[in-house]
Amino acid sequence: MKSAVENLNPTRVKLTVEVPFEELKPSLDAAYATIGSQIQVPGFRKGKVPSRIIDQRVGRGAVLQEAVNEALPQFYGQAVEENDVRPIGQPEVDVTEVPAEDGQELKFTVEVDVRPEVKLPEDWSGITVEVDEAKASPEDVEERLVSLQERFGTLKGVERAVKDGDFVSIDLKATIGDDEIDSVTGISYEVGSKNMLDGLDEALVGMEAGETKTFTAPLAGGDREGEDAEVTVTVQSVKERELPALDDDFAQLASEFDTLAELREDLTKQAERAKKFEQGVQARDKVLDHLLETIDIPVPEGVVEAEVHNHLEGENRLEDDEHRAEVDTNTRQALKAQFLLDAIAEREDVKVEQPELIEYLMMSAQQYGMDPNQFAQAIDQQGQVPAMVAEVARRKALASVLEKAKVVDTAGAEVDLNELTPTDMVSELVEDDAATEAAAAEETDEAAAEEGADRA
Repeated sequence: MKSAVENLNPTRVKLTVEVPFEELKPSLDAAYATIGSQIQVPGFRKGKVPSRIIDQRVGRGAVLQEAVNEALPQFYGQAVEENDVRPIGQPEVDVTEVPAEDGQELKFTVEVDVRPEVKLPEDWSGITVEVDEAKASPEDVEERLVSLQERFGTLKGVERAVKDGDFVSIDLKATIGDDEIDSVTGISYEVGSKNMLDGLDEALVGMEAGETKTFTAPLAGGDREGEDAEVTVTVQSVKERELPALDDDFAQLASEFDTLAELREDLTKQAERAKKFEQGVQARDKVLDHLLETIDIPVPEGVVEAEVHNHLEGENRLEDDEHRAEVDTNTRQALKAQFLLDAIAEREDVKVEQPELIEYLMMSAQQYGMDPNQFAQAIDQQGQVPAMVAEVARRKALASVLEKAKVVDTAGAEVDLNELTPTDMVSELVEDDAATEAAAAEETDEAAAEEGADRA
């Protein structure tokens, strides 16, 4: 087989392939065998029909079509490998010549989008980004203290109208016309959390136990998701949260500290630590933005169009031109970031170790609210493990740049991201924001839990 490649533009190539008859013949023989097993010819056993009879009965063109369809993926793969092409998206194949007679060649061309060549800087030491100062305000400390105080609050029944922040027990019924869509009873709900139906919080405020009210809201799920329904809510009970007094007794209850002053001092350190993590997140994002702004990264138009179409089709918004423009912009930016980080990972020879992949899988499972083992099995069954490995490699690639970049705060002080913990936190900083927030809040969670262990 002979093949050649022509660059049509920075993100698209044309492969020209010529296949000698001898290399196509096994596929042609297989096509005769397949078709021969499907037809019956008087005087011949099934599967024993000669080739010339098959040509007379179904035509050589049908046999050639079967053979070419079976062989094309193999020859296309060979051409891609021979010419070091890195295709993405669906190839467009044009068969230009078929062997009408034995001994003739099969010729075809393939146009396909490819990964662009990304020209990277020689080094990353010239990158400088600015982040906010890692100063915790009194409000930051107070917010953490109130959050801790709320964990140890108690609910007390009250005989008054519902206020924002109350906890209520309610019954709900949703109907559209004469159809009852759903009904539930005894739901506990925090008024003002806005995590249920649109308009529910507004309806509840001012209601009293035993009172019923009706309002209109779009359904949040089910077969009729998005349709407006008439929602009836009945308040069964109203409770308010009583917070413990902020004193030394509370410090001893909620933490390992003996005094409220010591607890405040520790919460201040936690808030400052959280600000450090925020610096890391800012630095990560700004380094990536800097790279995307300063490095030319062409994007395959065919891939963009396909991804935008699939996204809009999934949302049933193909006619929404404004949303299309937004999705198009986001898709281009995401593809540029992917190509960039893949190029960095390749040049820096980034390797993904098994513990790193497991950590990423567990973090992803947590974000989706799934058991890690079930999530890993689902990813494996869907063939998504290579994509996960590539994503971890991209994050490590960005971390390798972040390690070499100069980070300063708004006051001009240089920031050392490795001071966040004794271990190398740079890699951690390229994980999802959810993981960063969880790490920043980790000490507060421990303070609330250690009372049982330290004072039992």
